Amino acid sequence: MTMTRSSRTSAGIIHNPKEPMDTTAEPRERLNAATAAAWVRAISAAVSENAEYLTRLDAAIGDADHGVNMRRGFAVAVTTLDAALPDTPGEVLVRTGTALVGKVGGVSGPLYGSMFRVTGRHLADAETVGPDELLEALEAGLQMVRRLGDARPGDKTMVDAFVPALDAFGAAVRDGADLARAARAAAHGAEEGMRATVSMVARKGRASYLGSRSRGHQDPGATSTALVFQALAEVLGG
Repeated sequence: MTMTRSSRTSAGIIHNPKEPMDTTAEPRERLNAATAAAWVRAISAAVSENAEYLTRLDAAIGDADHGVNMRRGFAVAVTTLDAALPDTPGEVLVRTGTALVGKVGGVSGPLYGSMFRVTGRHLADAETVGPDELLEALEAGLQMVRRLGDARPGDKTMVDAFVPALDAFGAAVRDGADLARAARAAAHGAEEGMRATVSMVARKGRASYLGSRSRGHQDPGATSTALVFQALAEVLGG
């Protein structure tokens, strides 16, 4: 698969050779407001780089607007954070979610926006958070996504990347991993979940109207979710 300015595996996770991952970066032990904002900026960069690809995936089984919508929403989120950086990582994520709800069309806005807002609210006013706290907050965000979308693993949605991401994150935390290693495990889990959607038949959303014809296509929501966790791993020094 040939892409402009970037290289991509056949499954869709990309890495821009002009912006190599800094594997020598010192891992962050805790997430603060600046790091949370850096995560949002990294997501924005990733979805912008992959907007055309995400839209092509969505064109096959959806409304053909996922990439455009995600790019617009995260660009607004970054602008909001650049204007006034909050004091806590929780507030960074709440403001990000609010921007996504207001600017991302279709179902992606409410799903991603609510996920970030619930995750941020769960972190409350803590100035820094560690692996356990972030895991718990992300789990709360995932539960909101599942309630809003009435989705479960195997339905061919973003949940199919989100669940294995948090499973891997949690396993790493229980094994004593620091935040960077846990995030890296989550990124791998999300990518594996994303790949698995290719063989699934969609049971939720517009793709479900295609029935068995949805098989053979990678889910765009699972792909953007994998990009979200890849961005987290990179920002945390993964």
